[in-house]
Amino acid sequence: MNLAPTAIDAFANRVQKRWKHLSRWARREGTDAFRVYDRDIPEVAVALDAYGPKRLLQVYLRSADAAVDTDAVHALGEAAAQATGCGVDDVVLKLRRKLDRRQTQHGAAAGDSERFVVHEGPARLLVDLGAYLDTGLFLDHRPLRRRVRESADGARVLNLFCYTGAFSVQAALGGATTTTSVDLSNTYLAWTRANLAANGLDPQRHALVRADARRYLRDAAARGERHDLIVLDPPSYSSSAKMDTVFDVQRDHAALIDATLALLAPGGTLWFSCNLKRFRLEAVVPATVAVEDMTAQTVPEDFRDAHVHRAWRFVRAAG
Repeated sequence: MNLAPTAIDAFANRVQKRWKHLSRWARREGTDAFRVYDRDIPEVAVALDAYGPKRLLQVYLRSADAAVDTDAVHALGEAAAQATGCGVDDVVLKLRRKLDRRQTQHGAAAGDSERFVVHEGPARLLVDLGAYLDTGLFLDHRPLRRRVRESADGARVLNLFCYTGAFSVQAALGGATTTTSVDLSNTYLAWTRANLAANGLDPQRHALVRADARRYLRDAAARGERHDLIVLDPPSYSSSAKMDTVFDVQRDHAALIDATLALLAPGGTLWFSCNLKRFRLEAVVPATVAVEDMTAQTVPEDFRDAHVHRAWRFVRAAG
């Protein structure tokens, strides 16, 4: 990516305008973690996110081009700092190369690791801008996490592919009687445990399970396990020596949803989401389950990409 000074100026002007609007919007939303700039200008295809009360900024560039102009990227960081009134030292620059399908979704990044708290409604959630390409919190799922919190009172909640447990935290704060968070990564389960502790939640009521989600579903069905509210947010693609087979969301989602619905109690709700751009829902569900595309209702105002994720709600009939 090579940028002319005019493009950097246009970026700064756009950031300043969006910052003025979105910083006020975020206060009304009760969050201090939000997207400021979302590839608004085609020539400046980066994302800019703000995190926490100190307003740390992350400039995030996704590129397949090996010849990225690092001076231009640093110029964008300086422009973002000036446009928002933040310090240049508070800007984190990240570059993600186009991933080979054999790579994992969340890779490590060079940088200093330091977790700090951001706020989302009543939740305190830990993020880290240095250790990984992803920060530990998917900002685009904020509205869906709110929906989960608002519908969790008295529910038994299952969070599959839980990542750092933000859905589990919001469900617990919404009054869930129990949450079960399932992930294959010890790192993410430890992060989930830290997020639960940061919110003063009773660890006896919130189980952490290290398992391949597909194997967990098979075992849970055999036990007769049932949940009232399930979150299923799988990666687009995943491979691990700890998994039975490679996971491809387009190829495998129908069987995954079918296995998840087997655990859904009467009257229960399953939220299914994925980030694959060309994803097509091909699941066949029983007549007793209603399906609704909720993508438009779950993409937040701070994201320009209307398909940053896709989301569906499955509701099993009561009784």
